[in-house]
Amino acid sequence: MKILVLTLILLLVAIALLGIKVFFVKGGRFPNTHIHGNPEMRKRGIHCARDDEFFN
Repeated sequence: MKILVLTLILLLVAIALLGIKVFFVKGGRFPNTHIHGNPEMRKRGIHCARDDEFFN
């Protein structure tokens, strides 16, 4: 039982720390890590394989 409680506490702390910007900053959101969200990749013409599946 102690291990379960400790695991839940650690999990909640980890979620809170990962979401600090989302929870406490007005207009905050998680960063976009997809290829199509990276301007440098778009400039080089590199795109996501998922886009090929949708547009072919």
